[in-house]
Amino acid sequence: MAWKRLIPTLNRVLVEKIVPPSKTNAGILLPESSTKLNSGKVVAVGPGSRDRSGNVIPVSVKEGETVLLPEYGGTQVKLGDKEFFLYRDEDILGTLHDK
Repeated sequence: MAWKRLIPTLNRVLVEKIVPPSKTNAGILLPESSTKLNSGKVVAVGPGSRDRSGNVIPVSVKEGETVLLPEYGGTQVKLGDKEFFLYRDEDILGTLHDK
């Protein structure tokens, strides 16, 4: 697992984007607009940032969570044959849950 070599610093989050399927199981091609949801799986998180008093403010997401990402932003990182993105904790729009 190449991502274990990179541990984010401060309040950064390492995300692997989820690529939605471009066609259904029956072979029907889906339009690009219907697969537009920009989401990813959190692979690693940093320890958090510090406030003025020196207290650690933990990152709001955990490893393994599915998050909603902004359309633009993030720093692209290529590790091995996989592509990941680094985001600051405050740039992540929210978490996605089943029901």
